Amino acid sequence: MPNEDGKLSGKVALIMGAGQTPGQSVGNGRATALLFAREGAQVVAADRDLDAAQATVDRILKNGGDAVAVRADVTVEADIKAAVEGCVSAFGGRIDVLHNNVGVSLAGGDATITETDEAAFSRCIDINLRGMVVTCKHVLPIMRAQGSGAIVSISSLAAITDYPYIAYRTSKAGVNAMTENIAITEAKFGIRANAIMPGLMNTPMAIENRVGRDGATRADVIASRDSRIPLGGKMGSGWDVAKAALFLASDDAAFITGVLLPVDGGQQLVRG
Repeated sequence: MPNEDGKLSGKVALIMGAGQTPGQSVGNGRATALLFAREGAQVVAADRDLDAAQATVDRILKNGGDAVAVRADVTVEADIKAAVEGCVSAFGGRIDVLHNNVGVSLAGGDATITETDEAAFSRCIDINLRGMVVTCKHVLPIMRAQGSGAIVSISSLAAITDYPYIAYRTSKAGVNAMTENIAITEAKFGIRANAIMPGLMNTPMAIENRVGRDGATRADVIASRDSRIPLGGKMGSGWDVAKAALFLASDDAAFITGVLLPVDGGQQLVRG
């Protein structure tokens, strides 16, 4: 049940990418929506797949939370604008938290730089970076008028490590730069901006797109990824990302802005 004294009690949160790819685990966006609602937030769950967003909302409502689903394709500015307006009209004219959780790599046709396709590269950039920028464009005026707000964007450890696919790595490095830009330019309005850089996670997006590649089974994919994690030899989950997002979105992080937080079990510490 939602906690009336939760870390986000009384706050309105817009979560972009609150549905998820079908799979056997929970995605970052759905886990974050569920946790935010449990901590007292009123949640607007946006996703290009309305059924996936509604499935997230149904779980929140079943547990006594407050949420609505909206369809939004982050490559379409009109969709983003409508989702922001829907959030404002649904819950009293505020947006206290914006959680940017959109991203695509292999499923979008990403490849190494010598094999990259121009259309696939552009699509990955449009989803992973441009979509976040445009969402912030429409949310920031609302937060400025309030004199407060927290933006949490999901980047990736791929931005700073040896991830081989060019569009994803480039776009997530852009998310980091965007976060730092917003943090410094919007601080005077009481708005904070931080990013999370997940490492290897056991989420549907990460696992399902790799099953079957070069004959790999799901067990093969999981074992290979687990072997690269120093802390406990096991990937993190969507809940690990959600808990970090909760901290950054809450007043516990009231004096934290411009942070690029690895959530990776120590993966970024491995050298050589």
